Amino acid sequence: MAPDQTNSADVLIAPAPGPGALRHRLEEAILGDIASGRLAPGTALPPSRTLADALGISRWVVTEAYGHLVGKGVLEARTGSATRVAAVAPVAVPDGARRRAAPAARLERAPDRATHDLAPGVPDLRHVPRDAWLRAAREALAEATNQDLGAQPPAGHPAARAAVATHLRRSRIVSGPDDAVVLTRGAADGMSRIAAALAAAGHTHLLVEDPSWAALRDVAAAAGLTPVPVPVDDAGISPGRLRAEAARTGARAALLTPAHQFPLGAALPDERRAALLDWAREVDGLLIEDDYDAEFRYDRRPVPALQGLDPDRVLLLGSTSKTLAPAFGIGWMVVPRRWRAPVLDVSVRRGPAPGPATLDQLTLARFVGDGAYARYLRAARARYARRRAALLTALERELPGARIGGIAAGMHVTVDLAGVRVGVAGAGGDDAAVVDGPDGVDAAVVDVAAVDAVVVVDAAAVVREGAARDVALVDLRRYQAAPSARSTVLVVGYGNLADARLPAAIRGLRAAVEAAAAGAAAAAGVAGAGTGPVPGSVG
Repeated sequence: MAPDQTNSADVLIAPAPGPGALRHRLEEAILGDIASGRLAPGTALPPSRTLADALGISRWVVTEAYGHLVGKGVLEARTGSATRVAAVAPVAVPDGARRRAAPAARLERAPDRATHDLAPGVPDLRHVPRDAWLRAAREALAEATNQDLGAQPPAGHPAARAAVATHLRRSRIVSGPDDAVVLTRGAADGMSRIAAALAAAGHTHLLVEDPSWAALRDVAAAAGLTPVPVPVDDAGISPGRLRAEAARTGARAALLTPAHQFPLGAALPDERRAALLDWAREVDGLLIEDDYDAEFRYDRRPVPALQGLDPDRVLLLGSTSKTLAPAFGIGWMVVPRRWRAPVLDVSVRRGPAPGPATLDQLTLARFVGDGAYARYLRAARARYARRRAALLTALERELPGARIGGIAAGMHVTVDLAGVRVGVAGAGGDDAAVVDGPDGVDAAVVDVAAVDAVVVVDAAAVVREGAARDVALVDLRRYQAAPSARSTVLVVGYGNLADARLPAAIRGLRAAVEAAAAGAAAAAGVAGAGTGPVPGSVG
C-alpha cells in the first residue's frame, strides 16, 4: 500500500483518558486509532517534537511511546523518514482502546442500478454531457469576479437566474422577469420552500394528484401541509373532483403535473387547464406546476407551461434531475410576485447558502447561455423518441395484450398486464377453474381447448420476480396515496435503459410475468402449475 501522503504534522493523536502513566495512555490511543482504521497502514505519525509541543507534554513521553510500539512491530521507524504505521501491524489492542475505538469508517457506494433498468424517473446517465459541463465550469471559474466568489444571494446568482429565465421563456413559454426565478437544489427543495411559505401564510392543506410522485407529497407534509389526494384519469386531474376536495378541506393550493402527468402520462387538456386557473382565481389560490420532464415530447412540440397562462396564479418547479442527472443538484422556481418575498424569507432562514453552490450556478449560466443545454436537450429528445418506439415494439412482441398508457413524452410508460393471458399448463381435468383478478373480479377461465388454466398476475409479484432477474420494475401502487389492494399496472421507465439491452430487458420482464403467473396459479390451487403458451398470449 502506498504511504499516506497527508502531512504528518496534521495527524492529531491525544492520550487516552483515565488513570495510568502518560506514556501508556499515548500508546493506548495510537493502538486504538490503528484498530479503528483512523490511522491506516503506512500513515506517517507526527515527529516526536511536533506532537509533544501540540500536546504540551515532554518529548521523552512521545519518543518512549513510539519506541515501544516500534519494538512491538506496530510502528516502523527508518532513519531519515517519518515513523509510520506498519504495513501489517500485529495489533493487540488493550481493552480500553478497544472500547473507545469506533468502527472503521466505510465509504458507502451509491447503490448499483439494475442491469436492465426499467425503473422510471432516471435519465440516461451514460449520456450526461460531462465534457460540455466541465468546459463551462472552467470558463465560469476563469471569468468569475471576486464579488462572485463572495456571499451567495438567497435567490441565486443573477447571471444564473437570467440564463434560466431566458431558457424557460424560449422552451416553455414561461412569463415573468428574471427576478421571478429562484434557484434551488432541486424540485424537492423548491417544494419545501413554497410549502413552508404556504404554511406560514395560513394554508393547511395541499391538493395533490393521485397517483403522483410521492417525494413531493412527503416534502409538503413535512412543512406542515396535509396532502389531499385527487384522483387522476386518462386526461389528468379532474377540475370537478379538485373543486369538491377543496370545498371539503378548505385547500387553496394544488400540486400538478399538467405537461405530462406522473405516472399515468396524460397531458392536461386546454379546457381543464382553464378550469383549474378559474378555480385558483376564485379562491385566491396557487397552482404549483411540477415541470419535471416537460422538455421531452416526441409527437409534437412540448406543451407550453401552465405558468405562462397566469403568472400570478402558477408557480413553476423545474430542475436538471430529469434532463441531465440528479447528481447536479440544481433546480429553479418561477415564483408569482406575491409569493417572492415569503419564499425568499424561507430561503434566508435556511442559512447563508440556501441554493446550489455559486460556482455550480455560474457553470449552469455558461452551459445554458452558450447553447450547450439546448443542444443536449435536442439530442436527448431524439434518443428517447427512438428508444420509446423500440420499447413499444418489444412490448408488443413479448407481451401481446398488454395495454400501454401515456402520451409520447417523457421517459416512462404504464403497462397494464390485465390483458396479458399467461397460460398455466398441466392442471388436467374438464372443469373450468376461475382465478381472481384485480379487485376480486374473475379475471381468467380455463380454456380446456388450449391450456389448463389462465391467470392474471399481480404487479407486485412481477416486481419481485423481476428483481430476481436483475430487471428493475415498479408497481403503480408505489405512487398511490392509499395503495390499492391489487394492481396489474407497472410503471416502466426507459430513460436509463441502454439501447443494446432493451430487447433482453423486455424478455426479462416477460420471464418475470410468467414466473409470477406460475406462483399465482400454484397459490390458487391449479395443479401442476407451470407457464405455457396460450394463443394470443405470452408465448
